[in-house]
Amino acid sequence: MDAAFSAEQEEIRRTLRDLLAQRCGPDEVKAAVRTPAGHDTALWAVLAEQLGLPGLALPEAYGGVGCAVADLAVVGEELGRVLAPSPLFATAVLAAPLVLALGTGEQRAALLPRIAAGELTATLAVPGAGLATALGLVGDNRGDWAGGGRAGGVQARIRDGRWRLYGQAEQVLDGHSAGLLVVAAHAGGFARSRTRLFLVREGAPGMARTRRTSLDETRAQARVELRDVRAELLGDDDGDVPGVLAAVGDAAATVLAAEAVGAAERALERTLDHVRRREQFGRPIGSFQAVKHRLAEVYVQVQAARSAVSYAAWAAGARAAGTERPGAERAGGLALAQGLDALRLAASETVQLHGGIGFTWEHEAHLYFKRAAGDELLFGPPHRLRSRAADGAGLFGAEGVGAPGR
Repeated sequence: MDAAFSAEQEEIRRTLRDLLAQRCGPDEVKAAVRTPAGHDTALWAVLAEQLGLPGLALPEAYGGVGCAVADLAVVGEELGRVLAPSPLFATAVLAAPLVLALGTGEQRAALLPRIAAGELTATLAVPGAGLATALGLVGDNRGDWAGGGRAGGVQARIRDGRWRLYGQAEQVLDGHSAGLLVVAAHAGGFARSRTRLFLVREGAPGMARTRRTSLDETRAQARVELRDVRAELLGDDDGDVPGVLAAVGDAAATVLAAEAVGAAERALERTLDHVRRREQFGRPIGSFQAVKHRLAEVYVQVQAARSAVSYAAWAAGARAAGTERPGAERAGGLALAQGLDALRLAASETVQLHGGIGFTWEHEAHLYFKRAAGDELLFGPPHRLRSRAADGAGLFGAEGVGAPGR
C-alpha cells in the first residue's frame, strides 16, 4: 500500500483549496445554505463545468475522468475543510455509482453524461431515516428496511404495465433540488419480497418535496412524499441491489470520513491560531500545559483518522481494480467512525477554547460542531459503525454474539 498522494491528486487539492478560499468563506457558507437551492449555484457551476468534479469517478465513456475513490476522498477533504454545501456527495458519491452499477445501457447513456457535465443532480432516497442501514454501514441491508410488504416505507406496484410508488422518505440529501431521485422501494409483496431501486424525475406528478430544518444546514435534507408516482425500474429485475448499495456505502463512508478529517483539521487550525493570540495572565493561553495537552490529543486523533481514510480509499480502489487480497474487508465504516470521533473532539475543543463564544451564531465554530453531530445522526454513531465492522470481520464469532452495541 502506498499512502502518498500522486502529483495529480495534489494538483486537485491545490486547485480546489484556492478556489474555495476565494468563494466559500464562513459568510458565504451561511448565505448559501439559506438560498432555495441550499447551496451556491454559481460555485456549483464552477465545480461541475470547469473542474469536472461530478464526473471524477465516472468512466471516460460517459464523460467522466475515470478516477478512483482516493481522488474523491481528496475532494471531500477540501470541501469538508470549509463545510461547502453542494450536491456533489449526493450526486457523485451516492446516486451516480448506483446508476453505473445497476442501470441498463440505455439508462447509463442517458443519465451519466449529464451527471458528469453537471447538467443533472441526483440523490438517493430511502424510506424513513434508514440511509445508514440501506448503505450497509450499521447493519445488514438485506432486511425489510424498504417497507417489508407492510404499511410504511415505500411500496412499488405495477399498474397498467407501469411501476408506481407510494410512501415517503424523510432524510433525503438535497432531495428538494435534485433533478433525479434514485428511490429504494419494496416490491413483490409477501411472496417475492425484495428491495428494488427506481428512477423518479423532477416534476413527476404525485411527488411532493419539502426541505426540512436540519441540525446541520450545510447538508440540506428534504422529505419526499410519493403518491402513486410513475417510476422507472433501475436496471433489470435480478440486480443485486443490497450488494451494490453496500459497495456504494463503503465508498461513501470513505468520502464522508475524508470530509470529517478536513473539517477537523480546519477546526484545529482555527483553534491554534486563537490560542496563540488570546492572552491570559499576561501570556498566550496556548502556552499553558493543559491547553497543549488538549490540542495534542486533537492532532493525534486527526492524523489517525487521516490514516484510516488512506487505507479505506486504497482498499476500495484495490477492490474496484480486482487486486485486493483475498478476504479483504471494507474499511469505509471504520474510517468514518474514526473521522467522526476526530471531528467531534476537534469541534468541541474549538468551542471550549474559544471561551464558549464559538457556539454563537456569529462564529464559525458552531458549524463544525453541528456537522459532527449531524453526520452521526445520518450515517450512524461511531460505536454502531465499529460494531458492524467487527461483525463483518468475525471478531465475535460467525453470528457476532457479544458484539459491542448488541
